[in-house]
Amino acid sequence: MIADQRWWFAAAVARKAEEPLVIEEVIVNPPKSGEVRIRIICTSLCHTDITFWKLKGACFPMILGHEAVGVVESVGENVTSELVEGDTVIPTFVSDCGECRDCTSQKSNLCSIFPMSGSPLMYDGSSRFTNIKGETLHHFLSVSSFTEYTVVHAANVTKIDPMIPPSRACLLSCGVSTGVGAAWRSANVEAGSTVAIFGLGAVGLAVAEGARLRGAAKIIGVDVNPEKCEISKAFGVTDFIDSTSCGEKSVGQIINEMTDEGADYCFECVGKSSLVQEAYSCCRKGWGKTIMVGADGQFGAELMLSSSEVLLRGKTLLGSFFGGLKPKSDIPILAKRYMDKELELDKFVTHEVGLEDINRAFDLLIAGKSLRCVIWMEK
Repeated sequence: MIADQRWWFAAAVARKAEEPLVIEEVIVNPPKSGEVRIRIICTSLCHTDITFWKLKGACFPMILGHEAVGVVESVGENVTSELVEGDTVIPTFVSDCGECRDCTSQKSNLCSIFPMSGSPLMYDGSSRFTNIKGETLHHFLSVSSFTEYTVVHAANVTKIDPMIPPSRACLLSCGVSTGVGAAWRSANVEAGSTVAIFGLGAVGLAVAEGARLRGAAKIIGVDVNPEKCEISKAFGVTDFIDSTSCGEKSVGQIINEMTDEGADYCFECVGKSSLVQEAYSCCRKGWGKTIMVGADGQFGAELMLSSSEVLLRGKTLLGSFFGGLKPKSDIPILAKRYMDKELELDKFVTHEVGLEDINRAFDLLIAGKSLRCVIWMEK
């Protein structure tokens, strides 16, 4: 059925940078061609939401949120039979049209038809959100999940097994998939290898989880917070380096000493160019890979690498966007691995709140007290 009515729903609206979100009644218009309207069951707070919430030049007012799970409520025209009303789905900021050269290739997950642009509107240049006064509310990363209902293009929606608990399924929308995918798809971590991870937030810990699943023998975690030493052990980290207590040695030097001339795989999960360089300095000559995973607002920052090290050391530096995963084919695999008790998602969820308490989720993540806080639409 094609929806033909407007509905009012509760949403947490970001109106100004760094100001508390406001719970408002919003109109979520019906889906247009190629789109679906989704009833959000729950969503989780990612650090990327914090980054854009702090951004002075962001397009406010805006409905943030991009990690979620929900149920298809209505389907617009020209949506294939792949998605029907009642399907349990995960919306993602990465599109997967299944038709372009990139989406049909095993080498890329960067859709050419619906590339990620950071636009605050739908692909047709308009918004599906207004408030009861008629004010336009902007979208966020093609998802906007801090609302009871949202509209998403079908290319950004993946159908999943409805049996997976919603509070775990929503984690696969971004952070956990990005980290696990970086170890699995981007780096192709080999069994028995040595891994170093710079930054042990949720994404970095997900890299550790992915490396554990791939059979890495040594997983070295690096962080400025010494409390991450004990926390990270549950995710497979075997060795921990407090980067604030290294004395006269650099982190790279310590990792080189701990390994056979460097780690086989180094993952930068913070988003700082200086850490990319540090990671590159301690990945092994000949076959070492440094994988850029983090994004913390430093887009466009320059990397300074020695040309002789690049030429003579035989290392690889690569970027990992959404862990190299293709959402429609790879997310169901991760969901199945969770249901088969292989992928451990439970340990990522540290807090759960209702939509009315969403600002508490922000406070917890900013204070470094949570990994993932699940926000329920009905709690």
